Amino acid sequence: MKIEIQYCYVIDAINFLSTITLKGKQSIHRTRFIKHLNEKLKQISEEELELIKEFAGVDEKGNPNRREDGNFDIKNVDDFLKQQREYFQECYIIEGGDAHGMLKTMKAIIENYDLEISGKDAEVFEHLFTAFENSNEKGEED
Repeated sequence: MKIEIQYCYVIDAINFLSTITLKGKQSIHRTRFIKHLNEKLKQISEEELELIKEFAGVDEKGNPNRREDGNFDIKNVDDFLKQQREYFQECYIIEGGDAHGMLKTMKAIIENYDLEISGKDAEVFEHLFTAFENSNEKGEED
């Protein structure tokens, strides 16, 4: 089994999955899945900071330059936003090996989730549902 989660959904997926009440193996596998997402989130944050530094320059301490209002001093906002948007469309792929059992459990959790959701949670749920649904379309066994 292989799933793909777009970078732009990683933090929201962590937040959403953390709110689901689970027991036993489902809780354990959800915790493992969130750990995978947290590790990827750290990498995404570090890489986004590098992108910011590229467009804002750095101060004497190596931090991105900031304007007086505290925001990053991005020189070419349009180019930065384009590159940031493209970056966040990339996907985190989790597949097989040690992750197989966890992914199978997570698929069942998502497929059987029946509580009402709205707003950002609904968008994240749809992304996760589609990611797990598409995992079988690759012709792989559960």
